[in-house]
Amino acid sequence: MNPSAPEDAARRNLLLLVQLRWLAVLGQLTTILGVHLAFGVRLPLVPMLATIGVLVVLNLAMFPARALRPASNAQVLAGLLVDVLCLTVLLYLSGGATNPFISLYLLQVVLGAVLLETGSSWALVLLTSAAFALLALVHRPLTLPVPLASTLSGPFLFALWFNYTLTATLVVQFVTRIARNLRDRDARLAELRQRAAEEEHIVRMGLLASGAAHELGTPLASLSVALGDWRADAKIRRDPQLSAEVTDMQTEVARCKAIVAGILFAAGEVTGEAPERTTLRRFVTGLIEHWPRNDSVTLDYRVPSDLPIVADRALGQAIVNLLDNAIEAGASRIRLAISTTEDVLALSVRDNGNGFPDAILQRIGQPYNSSKLRQGAGLGLFLAHNVLRTLGGAVEACNLDGAGAEVVLRVPLRALALEDTDTGE
Repeated sequence: MNPSAPEDAARRNLLLLVQLRWLAVLGQLTTILGVHLAFGVRLPLVPMLATIGVLVVLNLAMFPARALRPASNAQVLAGLLVDVLCLTVLLYLSGGATNPFISLYLLQVVLGAVLLETGSSWALVLLTSAAFALLALVHRPLTLPVPLASTLSGPFLFALWFNYTLTATLVVQFVTRIARNLRDRDARLAELRQRAAEEEHIVRMGLLASGAAHELGTPLASLSVALGDWRADAKIRRDPQLSAEVTDMQTEVARCKAIVAGILFAAGEVTGEAPERTTLRRFVTGLIEHWPRNDSVTLDYRVPSDLPIVADRALGQAIVNLLDNAIEAGASRIRLAISTTEDVLALSVRDNGNGFPDAILQRIGQPYNSSKLRQGAGLGLFLAHNVLRTLGGAVEACNLDGAGAEVVLRVPLRALALEDTDTGE
Protein backbone atom coordinates (compact mmCIF):
# COMPACT_ATOMS: atom_id res chain seq x y z
CA MET A 1 0.00 0.00 0.00
CA ASN A 2 1.25 3.49 -0.80
CA PRO A 3 2.65 4.95 2.45
CA SER A 4 1.58 8.46 1.39
CA ALA A 5 -2.09 7.42 1.21
CA PRO A 6 -2.84 8.11 4.93
CA GLU A 7 -1.17 11.53 4.65
CA ASP A 8 -3.18 12.34 1.53
CA ALA A 9 -6.37 11.31 3.31
CA ALA A 10 -5.47 13.56 6.25
CA ARG A 11 -4.87 16.50 3.91
CA ARG A 12 -8.19 15.88 2.17
CA ASN A 13 -9.96 15.77 5.55
CA LEU A 14 -8.42 19.09 6.53
CA LEU A 15 -9.40 20.59 3.16
CA LEU A 16 -12.96 19.33 3.65
CA LEU A 17 -13.11 20.94 7.08
CA VAL A 18 -11.89 24.25 5.64
CA GLN A 19 -14.50 24.12 2.88
CA LEU A 20 -17.29 23.35 5.34
CA ARG A 21 -16.18 26.26 7.51
CA TRP A 22 -16.42 28.63 4.53
CA LEU A 23 -19.96 27.36 3.94
CA ALA A 24 -20.74 27.88 7.63
CA VAL A 25 -19.41 31.45 7.48
CA LEU A 26 -21.53 32.18 4.42
CA GLY A 27 -24.62 30.63 5.99
CA GLN A 28 -24.16 32.47 9.29
CA LEU A 29 -23.67 35.83 7.56
CA THR A 30 -26.76 35.28 5.42
CA THR A 31 -28.87 34.22 8.41
CA ILE A 32 -27.75 37.04 10.71
CA LEU A 33 -28.19 39.79 8.11
CA GLY A 34 -31.46 38.30 6.88
CA VAL A 35 -32.98 38.07 10.35
CA HIS A 36 -31.73 41.52 11.29
CA LEU A 37 -32.79 43.32 8.11
CA ALA A 38 -35.72 41.32 6.76
CA PHE A 39 -37.50 40.34 9.96
CA GLY A 40 -36.61 43.37 12.06
CA VAL A 41 -35.01 41.32 14.84
CA ARG A 42 -32.40 43.44 16.57
CA LEU A 43 -29.20 41.44 16.92
CA PRO A 44 -25.85 42.52 18.39
CA LEU A 45 -24.18 42.68 14.98
CA VAL A 46 -20.73 43.80 16.11
CA PRO A 47 -19.91 40.88 18.45
CA MET A 48 -21.62 38.38 16.13
CA LEU A 49 -19.73 39.57 13.05
CA ALA A 50 -16.53 39.60 15.10
CA THR A 51 -17.15 35.96 16.03
CA ILE A 52 -17.61 35.07 12.37
CA GLY A 53 -14.39 36.96 11.68
CA VAL A 54 -12.59 34.53 14.00
CA LEU A 55 -13.67 31.65 11.73
CA VAL A 56 -12.46 33.54 8.66
CA VAL A 57 -9.06 34.20 10.26
CA LEU A 58 -8.82 30.52 11.29
CA ASN A 59 -9.49 29.37 7.74
CA LEU A 60 -6.96 31.78 6.30
CA ALA A 61 -4.39 30.63 8.86
CA MET A 62 -5.00 26.98 7.98
CA PHE A 63 -4.66 27.54 4.23
CA PRO A 64 -0.83 27.30 4.03
CA ALA A 65 -0.70 24.65 6.76
CA ARG A 66 -2.79 22.13 4.85
CA ALA A 67 -0.54 22.54 1.79
CA LEU A 68 2.60 21.71 3.75
CA ARG A 69 1.66 18.83 6.05
CA PRO A 70 -1.31 16.64 6.96
CA ALA A 71 -3.44 17.50 9.97
CA SER A 72 -3.10 15.39 13.09
CA ASN A 73 -6.01 14.34 15.28
CA ALA A 74 -5.15 17.13 17.74
CA GLN A 75 -5.17 19.76 14.99
CA VAL A 76 -8.55 18.65 13.62
CA LEU A 77 -9.94 18.53 17.18
CA ALA A 78 -8.65 22.03 17.86
CA GLY A 79 -10.33 23.33 14.69
CA LEU A 80 -13.65 21.74 15.64
CA LEU A 81 -13.38 23.14 19.17
CA VAL A 82 -12.98 26.65 17.71
CA ASP A 83 -16.08 26.01 15.58
CA VAL A 84 -18.03 24.87 18.67
CA LEU A 85 -16.86 27.88 20.66
CA CYS A 86 -17.85 30.34 17.92
CA LEU A 87 -21.23 28.66 17.49
CA THR A 88 -21.77 28.84 21.25
CA VAL A 89 -20.98 32.56 21.28
CA LEU A 90 -23.38 33.19 18.36
CA LEU A 91 -26.13 31.20 20.08
CA TYR A 92 -25.49 32.98 23.39
CA LEU A 93 -26.01 36.33 21.64
CA SER A 94 -29.20 35.19 19.90
CA GLY A 95 -31.44 33.43 22.39
CA GLY A 96 -29.35 30.48 23.58
CA ALA A 97 -31.12 27.11 23.62
CA THR A 98 -34.30 28.72 22.26
CA ASN A 99 -32.53 29.46 18.99
CA PRO A 100 -33.53 26.79 16.42
CA PHE A 101 -29.98 26.80 15.01
CA ILE A 102 -28.73 25.10 18.18
CA SER A 103 -29.12 21.82 16.28
CA LEU A 104 -25.97 22.82 14.33
CA TYR A 105 -24.01 21.33 17.23
CA LEU A 106 -24.93 17.97 15.74
CA LEU A 107 -22.98 18.82 12.59
CA GLN A 108 -19.81 19.25 14.67
CA VAL A 109 -20.46 15.89 16.34
CA VAL A 110 -20.90 14.13 12.98
CA LEU A 111 -17.68 15.69 11.64
CA GLY A 112 -15.87 14.62 14.78
CA ALA A 113 -17.14 11.05 14.52
CA VAL A 114 -15.83 10.83 10.95
CA LEU A 115 -12.55 12.75 11.25
CA LEU A 116 -11.42 12.20 14.83
CA GLU A 117 -10.27 9.30 16.96
CA THR A 118 -12.91 7.65 19.12
CA GLY A 119 -11.89 9.34 22.38
CA SER A 120 -11.86 12.78 20.79
CA SER A 121 -15.29 12.16 19.26
CA TRP A 122 -16.78 11.37 22.68
CA ALA A 123 -15.10 14.46 24.15
CA LEU A 124 -16.85 16.55 21.49
CA VAL A 125 -20.21 14.99 22.45
CA LEU A 126 -19.68 15.87 26.12
CA LEU A 127 -18.57 19.41 25.29
CA THR A 128 -21.48 20.22 22.97
CA SER A 129 -23.98 18.64 25.36
CA ALA A 130 -22.61 20.77 28.21
CA ALA A 131 -22.72 23.88 25.99
CA PHE A 132 -26.35 23.11 25.10
CA ALA A 133 -27.28 22.82 28.80
CA LEU A 134 -25.39 26.02 29.66
CA LEU A 135 -27.13 27.96 26.89
CA ALA A 136 -30.49 26.87 28.30
CA LEU A 137 -29.60 28.60 31.55
CA VAL A 138 -27.36 31.48 30.47
CA HIS A 139 -27.92 33.48 27.30
CA ARG A 140 -28.79 36.93 26.03
CA PRO A 141 -32.58 37.17 25.65
CA LEU A 142 -33.70 37.66 22.10
CA THR A 143 -36.49 40.18 21.65
CA LEU A 144 -38.74 39.11 18.77
CA PRO A 145 -41.52 41.05 17.04
CA VAL A 146 -44.99 40.20 18.32
CA PRO A 147 -45.92 37.98 15.33
CA LEU A 148 -42.75 35.91 15.84
CA ALA A 149 -42.65 35.81 19.63
CA SER A 150 -42.92 32.46 21.38
CA THR A 151 -42.06 30.95 24.73
CA LEU A 152 -40.47 27.54 25.39
CA SER A 153 -41.16 25.92 28.74
CA GLY A 154 -38.44 24.49 30.97
CA PRO A 155 -39.54 20.85 30.48
CA PHE A 156 -39.54 21.35 26.71
CA LEU A 157 -35.99 22.73 26.79
CA PHE A 158 -34.91 19.79 28.96
CA ALA A 159 -36.49 17.36 26.48
CA LEU A 160 -34.80 19.22 23.66
CA TRP A 161 -31.41 18.88 25.41
CA PHE A 162 -32.01 15.21 26.19
CA ASN A 163 -32.99 14.56 22.58
CA TYR A 164 -29.81 16.23 21.36
CA THR A 165 -27.57 14.34 23.78
CA LEU A 166 -29.18 11.01 22.89
CA THR A 167 -28.92 11.69 19.16
CA ALA A 168 -25.28 12.78 19.41
CA THR A 169 -24.43 9.67 21.45
CA LEU A 170 -26.05 7.34 18.94
CA VAL A 171 -24.41 9.13 16.02
CA VAL A 172 -20.93 8.78 17.49
CA GLN A 173 -21.58 5.19 18.57
CA PHE A 174 -22.61 4.01 15.14
CA VAL A 175 -20.54 6.30 12.92
CA THR A 176 -17.30 5.39 14.72
CA ARG A 177 -18.15 1.69 14.39
CA ILE A 178 -18.91 2.09 10.69
CA ALA A 179 -15.67 4.04 10.20
CA ARG A 180 -13.73 1.31 12.02
CA ASN A 181 -15.36 -1.37 9.85
CA LEU A 182 -14.43 0.60 6.74
CA ARG A 183 -10.83 0.93 7.93
CA ASP A 184 -10.69 -2.83 8.61
CA ARG A 185 -12.13 -3.50 5.16
CA ASP A 186 -9.57 -1.19 3.54
CA ALA A 187 -6.76 -2.90 5.44
CA ARG A 188 -8.04 -6.31 4.34
CA LEU A 189 -8.31 -5.17 0.73
CA ALA A 190 -4.78 -3.75 0.90
CA GLU A 191 -3.55 -7.09 2.25
CA LEU A 192 -5.31 -8.97 -0.55
CA ARG A 193 -3.90 -6.61 -3.16
CA GLN A 194 -0.42 -7.12 -1.71
CA ARG A 195 -0.87 -10.89 -1.78
CA ALA A 196 -2.15 -10.77 -5.36
CA ALA A 197 0.87 -8.68 -6.37
CA GLU A 198 3.21 -11.19 -4.71
CA GLU A 199 1.50 -14.10 -6.42
CA GLU A 200 1.69 -12.31 -9.76
CA HIS A 201 5.39 -11.76 -9.10
CA ILE A 202 5.76 -15.49 -8.38
CA VAL A 203 4.04 -16.34 -11.67
CA ARG A 204 6.36 -14.03 -13.62
CA MET A 205 9.37 -15.39 -11.80
CA GLY A 206 8.20 -18.97 -12.43
CA LEU A 207 7.74 -18.32 -16.13
CA LEU A 208 11.20 -16.77 -16.32
CA ALA A 209 12.77 -19.62 -14.35
CA SER A 210 11.05 -22.37 -16.33
CA GLY A 211 12.00 -20.68 -19.62
CA ALA A 212 15.62 -20.41 -18.49
CA ALA A 213 15.53 -24.04 -17.33
CA HIS A 214 14.33 -25.19 -20.75
CA GLU A 215 17.05 -23.17 -22.46
CA LEU A 216 19.74 -24.53 -20.12
CA GLY A 217 18.67 -28.15 -20.59
CA THR A 218 20.19 -28.55 -24.06
CA PRO A 219 23.66 -27.11 -23.35
CA LEU A 220 23.86 -29.05 -20.09
CA ALA A 221 23.00 -32.26 -21.92
CA SER A 222 25.66 -31.47 -24.53
CA LEU A 223 28.22 -30.80 -21.80
CA SER A 224 27.32 -34.06 -20.09
CA VAL A 225 27.86 -36.03 -23.33
CA ALA A 226 31.13 -34.21 -24.06
CA LEU A 227 32.46 -34.86 -20.55
CA GLY A 228 31.52 -38.50 -20.88
CA ASP A 229 33.52 -38.70 -24.09
CA TRP A 230 36.46 -36.94 -22.46
CA ARG A 231 36.45 -39.34 -19.54
CA ALA A 232 36.53 -42.30 -21.93
CA ASP A 233 39.50 -40.83 -23.80
CA ALA A 234 42.70 -42.84 -23.22
CA LYS A 235 44.91 -39.76 -22.77
CA ILE A 236 42.70 -38.35 -20.02
CA ARG A 237 42.41 -41.70 -18.27
CA ARG A 238 46.20 -41.93 -18.12
CA ASP A 239 46.44 -38.48 -16.48
CA PRO A 240 45.06 -38.67 -12.88
CA GLN A 241 44.79 -34.88 -12.56
CA LEU A 242 42.78 -34.45 -15.77
CA SER A 243 40.65 -37.46 -14.91
CA ALA A 244 39.84 -35.98 -11.50
CA GLU A 245 38.99 -32.59 -13.05
CA VAL A 246 36.65 -34.21 -15.58
CA THR A 247 34.98 -36.11 -12.74
CA ASP A 248 34.49 -32.86 -10.82
CA MET A 249 33.01 -31.19 -13.91
CA GLN A 250 30.64 -34.11 -14.41
CA THR A 251 29.53 -33.78 -10.79
CA GLU A 252 28.87 -30.06 -11.15
CA VAL A 253 27.00 -30.54 -14.45
CA ALA A 254 24.88 -33.23 -12.80
CA ARG A 255 24.16 -30.80 -9.96
CA CYS A 256 23.15 -28.11 -12.46
CA LYS A 257 20.85 -30.59 -14.20
CA ALA A 258 19.29 -31.47 -10.84
CA ILE A 259 18.70 -27.79 -10.10
CA VAL A 260 17.11 -27.27 -13.54
CA ALA A 261 14.92 -30.33 -12.99
CA GLY A 262 13.91 -28.92 -9.62
CA ILE A 263 12.94 -25.59 -11.18
CA LEU A 264 10.79 -27.33 -13.77
CA PHE A 265 9.23 -29.51 -11.10
CA ALA A 266 8.41 -26.49 -8.93
CA ALA A 267 6.90 -24.78 -11.99
CA GLY A 268 4.53 -27.74 -12.36
CA GLU A 269 6.11 -29.17 -15.50
CA VAL A 270 6.54 -32.90 -15.98
CA THR A 271 10.18 -33.92 -16.03
CA GLY A 272 9.69 -37.67 -16.28
CA GLU A 273 10.22 -38.17 -12.53
CA ALA A 274 7.48 -39.66 -10.39
CA PRO A 275 6.89 -38.28 -6.87
CA GLU A 276 9.45 -39.89 -4.62
CA ARG A 277 8.26 -41.96 -1.68
CA THR A 278 10.76 -41.67 1.12
CA THR A 279 11.01 -41.01 4.84
CA LEU A 280 11.46 -37.75 6.66
CA ARG A 281 14.96 -38.57 7.92
CA ARG A 282 16.11 -39.80 4.51
CA PHE A 283 14.65 -36.71 2.83
CA VAL A 284 16.43 -34.25 5.14
CA THR A 285 19.65 -36.25 5.22
CA GLY A 286 19.72 -36.34 1.41
CA LEU A 287 19.36 -32.55 1.26
CA ILE A 288 22.29 -32.09 3.63
CA GLU A 289 24.51 -34.64 1.85
CA HIS A 290 24.04 -32.97 -1.52
CA TRP A 291 24.59 -29.47 -0.13
CA PRO A 292 28.17 -28.25 -0.86
CA ARG A 293 28.84 -26.98 2.70
CA ASN A 294 27.38 -29.98 4.52
CA ASP A 295 30.35 -30.11 6.91
CA SER A 296 28.97 -27.02 8.69
CA VAL A 297 25.48 -28.53 9.27
CA THR A 298 24.44 -30.53 12.32
CA LEU A 299 21.18 -32.49 12.07
CA ASP A 300 19.11 -32.59 15.27
CA TYR A 301 16.38 -35.14 14.52
CA ARG A 302 13.84 -35.11 17.37
CA VAL A 303 11.00 -37.09 15.78
CA PRO A 304 10.46 -40.41 17.64
CA SER A 305 9.97 -42.40 14.42
CA ASP A 306 11.05 -42.03 10.79
CA LEU A 307 7.84 -40.77 9.17
CA PRO A 308 7.01 -41.93 5.63
CA ILE A 309 6.43 -38.92 3.35
CA VAL A 310 6.26 -37.86 -0.28
CA ALA A 311 9.37 -35.79 -0.96
CA ASP A 312 8.32 -32.24 -1.83
CA ARG A 313 11.09 -30.80 -3.98
CA ALA A 314 9.84 -27.25 -3.49
CA LEU A 315 10.14 -27.67 0.28
CA GLY A 316 13.59 -29.15 -0.20
CA GLN A 317 14.68 -26.15 -2.27
CA ALA A 318 13.30 -23.83 0.43
CA ILE A 319 15.43 -25.58 3.07
CA VAL A 320 18.51 -25.38 0.84
CA ASN A 321 17.86 -21.65 0.32
CA LEU A 322 17.85 -21.13 4.09
CA LEU A 323 21.15 -23.01 4.43
CA ASP A 324 22.63 -20.85 1.65
CA ASN A 325 21.38 -17.71 3.38
CA ALA A 326 23.02 -18.77 6.64
CA ILE A 327 26.40 -19.18 4.93
CA GLU A 328 26.04 -15.82 3.17
CA ALA A 329 25.32 -14.27 6.59
CA GLY A 330 28.75 -15.41 7.78
CA ALA A 331 27.67 -18.54 9.65
CA SER A 332 30.23 -21.26 10.33
CA ARG A 333 27.87 -23.56 12.24
CA ILE A 334 24.29 -24.41 11.30
CA ARG A 335 21.90 -26.62 13.22
CA LEU A 336 18.92 -28.10 11.39
CA ALA A 337 16.42 -29.32 14.00
CA ILE A 338 13.42 -31.49 13.05
CA SER A 339 10.51 -31.93 15.46
CA THR A 340 6.74 -32.49 15.44
CA THR A 341 4.01 -30.95 17.57
CA GLU A 342 0.30 -31.73 17.18
CA ASP A 343 0.54 -32.98 13.58
CA VAL A 344 2.78 -30.06 12.57
CA LEU A 345 6.33 -30.58 11.33
CA ALA A 346 8.80 -27.92 12.48
CA LEU A 347 12.12 -27.48 10.66
CA SER A 348 14.39 -25.04 12.48
CA VAL A 349 17.52 -23.60 10.82
CA ARG A 350 19.69 -21.94 13.47
CA ASP A 351 23.06 -20.36 12.66
CA ASN A 352 25.79 -18.29 14.31
CA GLY A 353 25.97 -15.67 11.56
CA ASN A 354 25.29 -11.94 11.54
CA GLY A 355 21.53 -12.25 12.02
CA PHE A 356 18.82 -10.18 10.39
CA PRO A 357 18.82 -6.36 10.36
CA ASP A 358 15.70 -5.06 12.08
CA ALA A 359 14.33 -3.55 8.86
CA ILE A 360 14.49 -6.96 7.13
CA LEU A 361 13.16 -8.89 10.11
CA GLN A 362 9.99 -6.77 10.11
CA ARG A 363 9.34 -7.59 6.43
CA ILE A 364 10.13 -11.30 6.35
CA GLY A 365 8.53 -12.98 3.35
CA GLN A 366 8.43 -9.93 1.08
CA PRO A 367 10.34 -10.03 -2.22
CA TYR A 368 13.70 -8.28 -2.59
CA ASN A 369 13.86 -7.77 1.16
CA SER A 370 17.63 -8.08 1.59
CA SER A 371 20.77 -6.21 2.55
CA LYS A 372 24.40 -6.26 1.52
CA LEU A 373 25.18 -8.47 4.48
CA ARG A 374 22.57 -11.00 3.43
CA GLN A 375 22.56 -11.01 -0.36
CA GLY A 376 19.72 -13.15 -1.67
CA ALA A 377 18.25 -13.63 1.79
CA GLY A 378 15.13 -11.66 0.92
CA LEU A 379 14.32 -13.71 -2.18
CA GLY A 380 15.14 -17.00 -0.47
CA LEU A 381 12.82 -16.23 2.42
CA PHE A 382 10.21 -14.95 -0.02
CA LEU A 383 10.26 -18.28 -1.87
CA ALA A 384 10.21 -20.23 1.40
CA HIS A 385 7.27 -18.15 2.60
CA ASN A 386 5.25 -18.90 -0.53
CA VAL A 387 6.17 -22.59 -0.57
CA LEU A 388 5.03 -22.92 3.03
CA ARG A 389 1.86 -20.93 2.32
CA THR A 390 1.05 -23.35 -0.54
CA LEU A 391 1.51 -26.30 1.82
CA GLY A 392 -0.64 -24.64 4.48
CA GLY A 393 2.30 -23.76 6.72
CA ALA A 394 4.16 -20.65 7.83
CA VAL A 395 7.64 -19.16 8.22
CA GLU A 396 8.92 -17.55 11.40
CA ALA A 397 12.24 -15.76 11.84
CA CYS A 398 14.06 -14.15 14.75
CA ASN A 399 17.51 -13.09 15.89
CA LEU A 400 19.16 -15.03 18.68
CA ASP A 401 20.67 -13.52 21.81
CA GLY A 402 24.31 -12.78 21.20
CA ALA A 403 24.68 -13.66 17.51
CA GLY A 404 22.95 -15.59 14.79
CA ALA A 405 19.39 -16.11 13.67
CA GLU A 406 16.75 -18.81 13.56
CA VAL A 407 14.21 -19.50 10.82
CA VAL A 408 11.45 -22.01 11.55
CA LEU A 409 9.36 -23.66 8.83
CA ARG A 410 6.10 -25.15 10.07
CA VAL A 411 4.33 -27.61 7.76
CA PRO A 412 1.17 -29.67 8.43
CA LEU A 413 2.19 -33.34 8.31
CA ARG A 414 -0.84 -34.09 6.13
CA ALA A 415 0.73 -31.95 3.35
CA LEU A 416 3.65 -34.42 3.15
CA ALA A 417 1.91 -37.62 4.19
CA LEU A 418 1.67 -40.61 1.86
CA GLU A 419 -1.81 -41.35 0.55
CA ASP A 420 -3.15 -44.69 1.66
CA THR A 421 -2.83 -46.85 -1.43
CA ASP A 422 -2.96 -50.18 0.33
CA THR A 423 -5.33 -52.49 -1.56
CA GLY A 424 -5.32 -55.19 1.05
CA GLU A 425 -2.86 -57.47 -0.68
